[in-house]
Amino acid sequence: MTAAEIRQKLRAVRCFVLDMDGTIYLGENLFPYTKDFLAAVEKSGRSFCFFTNNSSKDTDTYLQKLARMGIAVPRERMLISNGVAADYMLSHHPGARVFVLGTPLLRRELAAFGLTVVEDDPDAVLVGFDTTLAYNRLAKACDFIRAGLPAYGLNPDLNCPTETGFIPDCGSIAKLIEGSTGRTFPFFGKPSPLTRAYIAKHSGLSESEIAVVGDRLYTDIALADNSPMCSILVLSGESKADDIGTMPGTPDLVFRDLSEIIPYL
Repeated sequence: MTAAEIRQKLRAVRCFVLDMDGTIYLGENLFPYTKDFLAAVEKSGRSFCFFTNNSSKDTDTYLQKLARMGIAVPRERMLISNGVAADYMLSHHPGARVFVLGTPLLRRELAAFGLTVVEDDPDAVLVGFDTTLAYNRLAKACDFIRAGLPAYGLNPDLNCPTETGFIPDCGSIAKLIEGSTGRTFPFFGKPSPLTRAYIAKHSGLSESEIAVVGDRLYTDIALADNSPMCSILVLSGESKADDIGTMPGTPDLVFRDLSEIIPYL
């Protein structure tokens, strides 16, 4: 694709929705070009926000992490799959008592959104990226799901990138539960169409004015499939160029990292 074609592809974009792990940083290490990219976006008259599938933490924790890295953003620019799940549950299961297989931070945030989070006698189950996973709570979740309660996953990611490699994410925990219960369940977060609608609502823009930027084909990039949303794959995290075409997610544009996008803004 020529430089002119890339610029034409980006011309309608008013907001860049940025993944975090593998896109703007890796673990605790901010990529050296991230701040330059964010400054270039704003200089071009566009805006940006962050959306992470990582349901192991809450909004405050992410805002604090960004602040430590020298990136200060208002709360409304930090979106997580937690919010998509809360919106759906409050709309489709109003008043439900929910067992959450997730970290204390996830449980606290979902309760703050208005969900009734319980340990016993739930009406539904939410499975998150539980970095505090305890066998007794895993067994309880399996019992509830095996009994037929509605169940949902916060995010379908199989792995979470870290400075030392990958660790099992929510999608892998869900496969463990599937092996025990024989049940599969839908996920919130990217690439769910519910997340597209959530992002559009919070940005106040149409999908054709939004570009999602991320390092994973089957979540970040697949979010934009079959929609007017632009998708930009960066090769700084999980997905590599050779992966394109081997799994869901067809990127509109591919760059080595965020720094390569700057000249086209």
